[in-house]
Amino acid sequence: MSHITIHGTAPLRGEVTVQRAKNSVLPLLAAALLHRGSCRIENCPRLSDVGAARDIMEHLGCRVHWEGRDLVVDATQVTRADIPPSLMSQFRSSVVFLGAILARCGEATLSYPGGCELGPRPIDLHLAALRTLGAEIEETGGILRCRGKLRGCEILLPFPSVGATENAMLAATAAKGSTTISNAAREPEIVDLQDFLQKLGISIHGAGTSTITIRGGAPLHETTHRPIPDRIVTATYLCAAAACGGEITLRDTDYRHLAPVTTALHQAGCCLRCREDSITLRSTGQLRSLPPVRTYPYPGFPTDAQPVLMAALLRARGATMFVENIFENRYRQVAELTRMGADIRLEGKVALLSGVERLYGGEVHATDLRGGAALTVAALQAEGTTTLSDIHHILRGYEDISRDLRALGADITFTT
Repeated sequence: MSHITIHGTAPLRGEVTVQRAKNSVLPLLAAALLHRGSCRIENCPRLSDVGAARDIMEHLGCRVHWEGRDLVVDATQVTRADIPPSLMSQFRSSVVFLGAILARCGEATLSYPGGCELGPRPIDLHLAALRTLGAEIEETGGILRCRGKLRGCEILLPFPSVGATENAMLAATAAKGSTTISNAAREPEIVDLQDFLQKLGISIHGAGTSTITIRGGAPLHETTHRPIPDRIVTATYLCAAAACGGEITLRDTDYRHLAPVTTALHQAGCCLRCREDSITLRSTGQLRSLPPVRTYPYPGFPTDAQPVLMAALLRARGATMFVENIFENRYRQVAELTRMGADIRLEGKVALLSGVERLYGGEVHATDLRGGAALTVAALQAEGTTTLSDIHHILRGYEDISRDLRALGADITFTT
């Protein structure tokens, strides 16, 4: 069984180039279905979730292949409008194909998505948005059957859901007339999707604000697009260096997407220098506690960065309260962190972390994608050896976390 072995307590020093964002690439691949031709995703990360998305596209009739670091999608022939449960269950973002298939084919059949078990994440908002556009949706035995002639309309999301915003954007490209999405998600990945759609020839504006406008029916053409840097991978490596001490520089990243994280690390005692396409962090490894960290939709503190910041503060002076407002089961890594010597008390959506003097290596397992990254950050500062199993979760979002951390001086080995 694959696992990662980490010998902790070494400071981190050096430079690493940050991979492209998983949470951008997946909706971009779905959007490639809209064009009856080829699109190129430059410098696409080789993640298991990307592999699962490729399986879906090939099932639909697309031709998908790697050309070096680029992933090329030829959607000239889309011969199916269904995704079987075996493919939908592989990752949560598979649901974003719903809006794209509906726009391309006028119908779509799929099951509910899989992914990390972070508590109830209903897709009601996705379905409500598509129904507002005119889609008729039947739900039978966990299978969704969607069809209908889409019409431009006004969509008001009761919560700024990233996935629902993406599905509404993709479906609206085929709707007759103009569509306005209000209370839209504002994440950088939404802006990246808009940039890609604009390159395809779609009239779409407003991403990054709470109101997005799309005019459907435009003729489309092939394009090449480089996704934005992965802000959560960036946050992970910053938190690792903050906890272990040392000085690292992360290249090809965007500090503007990470203001809540960099602010928290500065408050914890780190020195950060942010430039146009890089972030340098210097830390003594002796951090201090923070005011309450509360997760919110962008531009609030990102829920995906909460576990790695928690791991960075395990040995900090004082106590820090975390309040998780997005996912019910985002604290699944806490039990494993406690086994390493962490002092964390849970009550509902609140976690109270009290810093300890030492952490100890041992055998732990990744509970989900970001929880696995948190355990990696903890192991890097723990005394002794840590063996981290169930790393298939980590491979969903990190192209090669052991390679990157080794480049920064960590004693870490990936074993298949």
